[in-house]
This record gives sequence, structure tokens and C-alpha cells, in this order.
Amino acid sequence: MKRRVGYTWRLREIMAQHQIFTATEPVPLLRERGIGLSASQVHRLVSGTPERLSLQVMAELCDILSCTPADLVATTAENAGVRKTATGDLPTPPSNVAKLRPRAARILPDA
Repeated sequence: MKRRVGYTWRLREIMAQHQIFTATEPVPLLRERGIGLSASQVHRLVSGTPERLSLQVMAELCDILSCTPADLVATTAENAGVRKTATGDLPTPPSNVAKLRPRAARILPDA
């Protein structure tokens, strides 16, 4: 059985719990710790869901916000339904497929 795993990035929520409401506030806090992210990069981290993130950046965010990586990333997992056919084969196309084909066009010479 296949599993579908997803995650929710909760940085904005954790920031709000610590009275940090703008995406620019973490920039100097990160810079103090040697993380040189621009304001636009931090804004993307706060407002979006990153697909990749440096562990060093995550560790510094956790230190700034006094949280754990599990607080920042909430994971979900569920069984993905597998669609099965009765015979296990692909369904056969209907027998009247030939009737659905267009008729050949006849091109007449100019008179």
C-alpha cells in the first residue's frame, strides 16, 4: 500500500506566538547568528512553504523562536488508495471505436 506524506510549514504561526508579526523582524536576529539571508529570502520563508531548507537556518530559527523542528514542520501521512480493475488489466476500449473516426475529406479541383 502506498503512503501519501505531506507537511505544513508553521513558521508564521510560531512567529506570531512570539509577537513577531513582520517578515523583516527575523532578518537582524538571523544576521547576529551568522545567517546572511536577505529580507526577500526571509519573506519567502515566512509567507510560503519551503521545499528545501538548510538545517543551519532551521536550527537558528528554532533557537530564535525557542521551538523544535517538529513545531515548525507538522507532518501528515495517509494511505493512498490504489485504483484496481477487476482483472488487474487495463480496460479494453469499446468495439465501436472505428465509428468515431472522422471521414476522409475529398478535395475537389477548382472548376
